[in-house]
Amino acid sequence: MNQWRVASETGFLADVLVCPPDHYRWLPTNSIARATLATDHQAPAPAHLAAQHAELVHALEQGGARVHALRPEPHLPYMVYTRDSVVVTHAGPVLCQLERPQRRGEYAPLIDWHGGTFWHKSSAGTLEGGDIHILRPGLALVGYSGGRTDQAGAEQFATWLRAEGWEVRLQPFDEHFLHLDVLLCMAAPGLAVACLDVLDPGLVDWLAQKNIRCLDVPYREAMALGANILALGRGQVVSARASTRLNAALRAEGLVVLDPDLTLFTLGGGGPHCLTCPLLRKED
Repeated sequence: MNQWRVASETGFLADVLVCPPDHYRWLPTNSIARATLATDHQAPAPAHLAAQHAELVHALEQGGARVHALRPEPHLPYMVYTRDSVVVTHAGPVLCQLERPQRRGEYAPLIDWHGGTFWHKSSAGTLEGGDIHILRPGLALVGYSGGRTDQAGAEQFATWLRAEGWEVRLQPFDEHFLHLDVLLCMAAPGLAVACLDVLDPGLVDWLAQKNIRCLDVPYREAMALGANILALGRGQVVSARASTRLNAALRAEGLVVLDPDLTLFTLGGGGPHCLTCPLLRKED
């Protein structure tokens, strides 16, 4: 049986899956990347991409995680965003069904990497890991925009968790924001970072009812992947170096912030949360 288990976004991150950016390039498949491509930004050089990704790996290892790596495929440049193809749950990995044609082939190397062993496989609509938040054991939030995860995919995933006794909230949002993790990510138990001027007030109220407090990330910063952070557990978090205002706020909360430079990836539509697939978290 597959040994990977994740019961929350904030448990200690023991093992994580990444993919080297050997073939990464910006693709006009999301609003953030399209905005980048419409400017005079130069295409990222392979050496610079490798250096920034190495900073991320170093931060993960510094936080105590064992880092595993996929073998990148030349025809799948967005494999680097390992969050989306598989989401690991308390009962094991779920194989997702990606929406964009440029990414659909990612299922094949993930099946091989996991040895074909999954708790479930998405088969209704589309489902992407960036829209799934396992807030804490027994509580999950699944976003759907129709642009990546659609309602059918979200509902199928929720059905599996609810059958296990979990409470799951399904949350619609505008596909302009790519994935829900552009607008919301957990930082620590009971603490999230969120774009409050965009999120549905009903969702913010629901989070408060679940004793989850939000640090605000303004729209402009969120669209630069400022809210896209990765909790490492035990008081540590990975947040991009460019998110200086948020990083100061996280440190004021008593968290240790590891801040790799990830500009070349955030310009393509993904930050620390997108670039990592937690495989094993340990609840303290």
